[in-house]
Amino acid sequence: MSSRKVTFMGKLRVSEKNLGYFLVIPALAVVAVMAFWPTLAAFWMSLHDISLIFRTNRFIGLENFKTMAGDPAFRNALHNTVYFTAISVALETLLGLVMALVMNGAFKGRGAVRASVLVPWAIPTVVTSTMWKWIFNTDYGLFNFLLKRFHVISSYLNWLGDGKLAMGCAIMADVWKTTPFIALILLAGLQTISHDLYEAAMIDGANWWQRFTRIMLPLLLPIGLVAVLLRTLDAFRVFALIFVLTGGGPADATEVLSTYTYKVLFSTSNFGYGSALAVSMFVSVALISLVFLNFIRLVTRSS
Repeated sequence: MSSRKVTFMGKLRVSEKNLGYFLVIPALAVVAVMAFWPTLAAFWMSLHDISLIFRTNRFIGLENFKTMAGDPAFRNALHNTVYFTAISVALETLLGLVMALVMNGAFKGRGAVRASVLVPWAIPTVVTSTMWKWIFNTDYGLFNFLLKRFHVISSYLNWLGDGKLAMGCAIMADVWKTTPFIALILLAGLQTISHDLYEAAMIDGANWWQRFTRIMLPLLLPIGLVAVLLRTLDAFRVFALIFVLTGGGPADATEVLSTYTYKVLFSTSNFGYGSALAVSMFVSVALISLVFLNFIRLVTRSS
């Protein structure tokens, strides 16, 4: 790299190499204050017994994490979180791929369709959750009305009050809102694939399925994995949707890690154990990111 000196802030002269470091210092400072410091503070609090109710604040080491390992409520929340994440991301990826394939075709009004797809994703999560809460209302919700009108059910169902149905309702609401996100990312990936590849495959006699599995999917896989990673991290940290829609009920059937952590922190004022729960979520998200990033790196190298 060139060692040519450049003027920085009118007086200081630095090399072009060091100029880059000077320019990123403000951004690093903001990240340190807004991300690293709260994370370290949460970890430090997780090593303490801090309760506003009992007015305790003492160092207990890893006792909170030992308590977490034997906490049935934590295991239930972790199970619900993994289940919600796996099912919702799988459905969103499948439906998003179908939507991307449709929007990638040439048809009249394609621009309007692409713009309208953004509407569910653009609506704030709290608004979406409230809307679906009314749709699933037992007595006058649109969902019960339509199902009974078309003779799918004989009587109204308590969708959000039944432990076997509530999680499915939460997943349906999440899929409706965030499938467009994956669809638009996959659409961008589809548009980077040259049509010459499809034409060459057609000349060689490849049918639609062969073009889809041997050209489109392999070339779409890297960007598809990025979309899945982003959605997995977002779904694993879901809070507003569950909190507004069901509050974690009924009987903790939809309790996820974020809502359980919120309740421990702010309902019981147990900041020590609540911080340990928050740290466990942070570690889980970090591990998911590392696994996905390594897999994406392997896919990128092999392609």
